[in-house]
Amino acid sequence: MALLRGKGIGMSDDGLMVFGCRGHPVLTNGICRELGCNPGEIEIFEYGNDNTFVRVMENVREADVFVVQTSRRPVNHSVMELFITIDAMRRASAARVTAVLPYFPYMRSDKKDQPRVPITARLVADLLATAGADRVLTLDLHADQIGGFFSMPSDHLTGMPLLTDYFAGLEIDDLVVVGDTGRIKAASECARRLRTQLAVLDKFRDPITSDVTIRGLAGDVRGRTVLYVEDEVVTGQSIREGLREVLRHKPRAIYAACVHPVFVDQAYELIEDSPVEEMVVTDSVPLNPDLPSGKIHVISVAPMLAEAIRRIHTGESVSALFTEAALH
Repeated sequence: MALLRGKGIGMSDDGLMVFGCRGHPVLTNGICRELGCNPGEIEIFEYGNDNTFVRVMENVREADVFVVQTSRRPVNHSVMELFITIDAMRRASAARVTAVLPYFPYMRSDKKDQPRVPITARLVADLLATAGADRVLTLDLHADQIGGFFSMPSDHLTGMPLLTDYFAGLEIDDLVVVGDTGRIKAASECARRLRTQLAVLDKFRDPITSDVTIRGLAGDVRGRTVLYVEDEVVTGQSIREGLREVLRHKPRAIYAACVHPVFVDQAYELIEDSPVEEMVVTDSVPLNPDLPSGKIHVISVAPMLAEAIRRIHTGESVSALFTEAALH
């Protein structure tokens, strides 16, 4: 049983309340510190039959509630925990419930690319509405079309500016951004923000086995510092194969960055043994504390999510977070 409690009453003076499920309590606490409030009190545990029980420990009547839950293993438990928590908030008469999903579940299942397969990201979006969510706040979806799956208002943030701002601060004068064909839009935006060139890996991923093949590199990285950009790293297979191709072109040094460090166990070892000088990630997904890596540098998305929550609560523009003036 897990009893997740903040200190004191979780409601702010203007009716804002932030609750965290069990996916990422550290991030929830970070968001609340930025907002100057305490996380709301909530009780979550599993019965002996593996059914999840949720009880809201505070009065949320007519409150503007934000429920934070990232997608982490076991993913299906995380998703059901979120749905049940949203339903509990709705039945407790919350005025509005916003699901805050730093890493959206099943976001890779975003299209029907084979016969007789589901579009599970759409199913999750539908179930959020069924559970009672009024709004969704999420971060770096796998594909833009997922934003069209929601029947309620949604705000799609990106952690890429946090990563590129970090590398801009290193003042590397020979930097070149490398991305694969599946992430060309994000890599191009990083190169634009860093005012540097872009090189592209021609990547093919088998839709059945997920095996990755790199068929070439377009662009000049010889003797330069490479920033290898991904939106999500799970097994590390894409980075491993991509780095092999990059190394063939003899760069001076290699850095890597990703927004969602999903990292299955072997990914930590792969990063540690790779030629990457530093792997810069956000905390959209918690890292495994038992598998540390001296090469991994974490940048928190808590300030950005907190600011988005504040703007949603007060009715201000969330898109203004992405203007050059807001980011610099």
